[in-house]
Amino acid sequence: MKDGLTIYFIRHGETDWNAERRYQGQTDIPLNDNGRAQARRNGEVLRTLLPGIAEAHFVSSPLERTRETMQIVRATLGLAPEQFEVDRRIIELNYGHWEGQLASDLMHTDPEGIAARAADPYLWRPRGGENYVDISRRLADWLATLTRDTVAVSHGGVSRALRSILTDDVGRADILDLDVPQDRILVLKGRQSSWI
Repeated sequence: MKDGLTIYFIRHGETDWNAERRYQGQTDIPLNDNGRAQARRNGEVLRTLLPGIAEAHFVSSPLERTRETMQIVRATLGLAPEQFEVDRRIIELNYGHWEGQLASDLMHTDPEGIAARAADPYLWRPRGGENYVDISRRLADWLATLTRDTVAVSHGGVSRALRSILTDDVGRADILDLDVPQDRILVLKGRQSSWI
């Protein structure tokens, strides 16, 4: 990413699967009402703190939950809700055979996968899915194309991977320890991150 640029990263609002602690990955699940309220909150924060944000580049993952979050954010900013880019490179990790599974069930349905992920969360790959090496490659390609400050609506795994690439926040072994709230905005600038 070019020096001096800032990414305002918004994780999509809550879905029913988030509330159930069910792995979504690239499964296309819509927002729930709480998720829509979270998206409005994030739009209000951008409007209040960054009056010039309308000049930024706006980009979303292609999944419905991210596109709807972006539409709500843009409407809250007084911008045309549909006028943003969609980029597949910032789609969520593919969780393969874990998608649709409750986190609480995985100790029983895939104890080997749980153990392998705990041993190396960066390199572990679910059957049919991706690991953080894969997503980091996609994101590095996307970051190289940014030419101005960007508001990106994407996913929890993308947030973690971006911080592992861009900041000094975390080592690869600790990537799963990073918070990924849906009601705050992650600001990435230089090698630093902060929340608003």
